[in-house]
Amino acid sequence: MKTEYAVAAAAGVMARQRLVVIGNGMAGMRTVEELLKIAPDLYDITVFGAEPHGNYNRILLSPVLAGEKRMDDIIINTRDWYAANGITLHAGDAVVEIDRARRIVRSENGVEAQYDRLLIATGSKPFIIPVPGCDLPGVIAFRDIQDVEVMLEAARDHRHAVIVGGGLLGLEAANGLQRQGMSVTVVHASDSLMDRQLDASASALLRRSLEEKGLRFVMAAQTTEIIGDERVRAVRFADGTQIDADLVVMTAGVRPNIALAKAAGLHCDRAIVVDDTLQTFDPRVYAVGECVQHRSATFGLVAPIWDQARVAGAHLAGAGHRRYVQRATATKLKVTGVDLYSAGDFIGGDDSEDLVLRDPRRGVYKRVVLQAGRVIGAVLYGDVKDGAWYFELIQNRTDVSHLRGRLLFGKTLCEAGA
Repeated sequence: MKTEYAVAAAAGVMARQRLVVIGNGMAGMRTVEELLKIAPDLYDITVFGAEPHGNYNRILLSPVLAGEKRMDDIIINTRDWYAANGITLHAGDAVVEIDRARRIVRSENGVEAQYDRLLIATGSKPFIIPVPGCDLPGVIAFRDIQDVEVMLEAARDHRHAVIVGGGLLGLEAANGLQRQGMSVTVVHASDSLMDRQLDASASALLRRSLEEKGLRFVMAAQTTEIIGDERVRAVRFADGTQIDADLVVMTAGVRPNIALAKAAGLHCDRAIVVDDTLQTFDPRVYAVGECVQHRSATFGLVAPIWDQARVAGAHLAGAGHRRYVQRATATKLKVTGVDLYSAGDFIGGDDSEDLVLRDPRRGVYKRVVLQAGRVIGAVLYGDVKDGAWYFELIQNRTDVSHLRGRLLFGKTLCEAGA
């Protein structure tokens, strides 16, 4: 029996290849955009997404929660965009099976799609702390539009919110719920907020600023139980104390969403293992985003995922000269009135040195970490205007030995004295 490709070849027509994308989020769609720039006519593209929406900017969910943006403001690709680019979108219909032998995926609604190339962009799943009561109504994660809608509804009808996790996402959720009128307490297992992005000094300044805004904190606390009947009403800790809660938002981390890939027999460790081209151990299958593991690292920030999308898009387009290289990343907190920036390796080691500026009266703290005459990390609080410049120095591995005495005072002074 002749395939459609054999028939097309006999007719002198080159049939388009079939690309199936599992995941309608930022990573998958950015890869498709990169592909379309290079080879817009190479594939018939089919996209499956678990959420019943077009592609939206998940990073901007926090401003939506805070009332600073509307849902329409964060849409990246409308349904018209998919149609205009000839992309078949199955929104609200997650893929449940990958048959690699037959090169077919199957969705929850029974839709089957064949592929010549497959792109997996299933992202990550929020980690819900497995304590008694974690499945009560009013206990949610902060991951998608539906979570934001649940939080906004809770803010209209309830008073007390508890955020479990004092990282970047948790503080953004706390700020948003407070802006919606709730009384908010942040519970953190460590004694320093944002301990993956900040050193202890910057963390202390951040906590003081947020407390002045009305947020409360329970630090170095282990959540052992969520109490409630028809709905959550309190959170209990290992020391026996408890606090009232009408809403509990879990922001205690995420886990790569790899169940589908594992069931299909793809090589996985903590995430789907990919090479420098974002190809899995199956040469027909690529993966990008929070579901991948590259040289032992996993990813949660947008900058490395954009880099992955450029590389994967180029290879899917047949322009396979690019390689994904991990680079330093930067973090900026999206909380009104808080200026905070961190980049690179701000911890350092035995062979590094710290340059530190403290101005408590102005609420300014700067720490730049040097190694062999180059900037490898920076933490800025209160004055972040030079954050992008420090980040550029980190990425370019610029020798700043001659700037050492002026480095903490920023780009303008350093360039004036150059």
